[in-house]
Amino acid sequence: MSAAESSGGGTVQYIQHHLTNLCVGDCDPITHKATGFWSLHLDTLFFSYLLGALIIFVAWRLGKSMTAGVPGGFQNAVESVLEFVDQQVKDTFPGHNPLIAPLALTIFLWVFLMNFMDLIPVDLLPLIGTWMGIEYLKVVPTTDLNATLAMSLTIFALILYYNIKVKGFGGYMKMFLFHPFGKFFVPVNIVMTAIEELAKPLSLALRLFGNLFAGELVFLLIALIGGTMYIALPLQVALDLAWLIFHLLVITLQAFIFMVLTIVYLGMAHTGVDDH
Repeated sequence: MSAAESSGGGTVQYIQHHLTNLCVGDCDPITHKATGFWSLHLDTLFFSYLLGALIIFVAWRLGKSMTAGVPGGFQNAVESVLEFVDQQVKDTFPGHNPLIAPLALTIFLWVFLMNFMDLIPVDLLPLIGTWMGIEYLKVVPTTDLNATLAMSLTIFALILYYNIKVKGFGGYMKMFLFHPFGKFFVPVNIVMTAIEELAKPLSLALRLFGNLFAGELVFLLIALIGGTMYIALPLQVALDLAWLIFHLLVITLQAFIFMVLTIVYLGMAHTGVDDH
């Protein structure tokens, strides 16, 4: 049975099925899409929390087993990541804030692991889900715009907090009134600065979502090659391997970009009004 046929239809149905979240609450009974605010994508929440718990568990175990003498290979790898993130913070963030480095490390690891789910064969976990009575299962949290927006809005809340804490409420409002064109263009300044501020969470969310969604779609299209033409199975394997290697770079780069932009935006929030 082909990959498309196993999903109960043709190519379009196969792709739509794999791109549909496990929705509960205000969801359309036919399309299974969210129709209201009170709807949850259980698969996105499950895999996000699972990967977050995995990071906490590994960090806890590593903390208990760390050695100061000759560390093992895994400890060396973790220390390399720590040094890499710490260097990015030192190079990008002005001043010192004890929150920034742990936040940057958490973002990089969490986003990378969520992206890494895209490298699991596209039919494997959904097939296991059907054995458990789960009709829809979308396993890559970062291909869900709700997840990337939630992370971006959390970062945006921190940006607002530090803008007001460092500049003061009056200083933050002054930035809206007099940046970037001075006191004679206050209405234009307000519009331009508002667009600039709102672009921060949107750029974080849409960049990550768009790249991972496109990558997932390519994997689905490659899966359809072998599913519809068994003679093309060698071609499917070759394309899948090539895209997997390339996509490994993409998922790492996207995690890095999300982390660096977070550091940059929080660094901008820590600068004075005159330095903005």
